[in-house]
Amino acid sequence: MLSRQLLTARPGGPLTHKLLRTTVPLTSRPQRRYLSKEDIEDPNMNGGYINPPRIPRQFRDPYADWWDKQERRNYGEPVHEDNDILGMFSPEEYTHFKPGFGAFCLGIFVATFLGLVGVVKIFYPDMPAVKRGFEGGLDRELGGEGALLARTEDGID
Repeated sequence: MLSRQLLTARPGGPLTHKLLRTTVPLTSRPQRRYLSKEDIEDPNMNGGYINPPRIPRQFRDPYADWWDKQERRNYGEPVHEDNDILGMFSPEEYTHFKPGFGAFCLGIFVATFLGLVGVVKIFYPDMPAVKRGFEGGLDRELGGEGALLARTEDGID
C-alpha cells in the first residue's frame, strides 16, 4: 500500500512533502535553552523551598520543648522533602556499633562455640558399656522361625 502511494505521489503532493520534511537533518534545526534567573538561583528546582538539613528525627533531642513531641518538630518549621524517610515513623538507623565490631563479636561467638565443642569432645567419656551382641543373631535370640507369637491375629492373648 505504501509502495503504491510512493509510485503515484505527485511532486507537490502531501506525501512527498512529508517525506522531504522527515529527511531534513536535525543539525539544521539547532535548539538553544536559555536558563532563567530562577533556574540559576534554584538548582534543585523545588520552587525556592528552603530544604532543612538531612537529619533523621530520631537523632533530635527527645527531651527538648517541641511543639509536636511525637514528631520532634516545632510549629512552622520547614519539613524536608524526604520527610517519609527521615520522620519518626521510618525504620530506625542502627547506630549501636559499627559493622567491623559486629563481625568481631560474631567471630568471638563462633570461636567460643567451637572451643566448647572441642573441650566436650576431648573430655566426654566413651560409652560406659560394650554393645551387646547375639551369637546366632537377634532373630534366633527372639525365638527364630517357629517361635510362639505373643499375640494372636485376632488380638486376644
